[in-house]
Amino acid sequence: MNDDQVQARIEDLEREEQRLRSDEQALADTAGIDRLAADASRLEEVRVELDRLWDYLRQRRALRAAGQDPDGAQMRDARTVERYLG
Repeated sequence: MNDDQVQARIEDLEREEQRLRSDEQALADTAGIDRLAADASRLEEVRVELDRLWDYLRQRRALRAAGQDPDGAQMRDARTVERYLG
């Protein structure tokens, strides 16, 4: 994926995350327990994918800034990205 494709995917996921959070608030007022659980699970998947995509985009930018080929960047697995310390 090039930078534009990564950025577009990030934006799609951020929109989905916002929708899920809005749905979550609406469902909290109803008896949508099963749907809340499914949405919470998807929200976690979205969060992890966003972390991975941001990591990948940062790698591409760093390689480019160092005069190297940004296509040398690799998507890291969720476990690696989620274990980073802030």
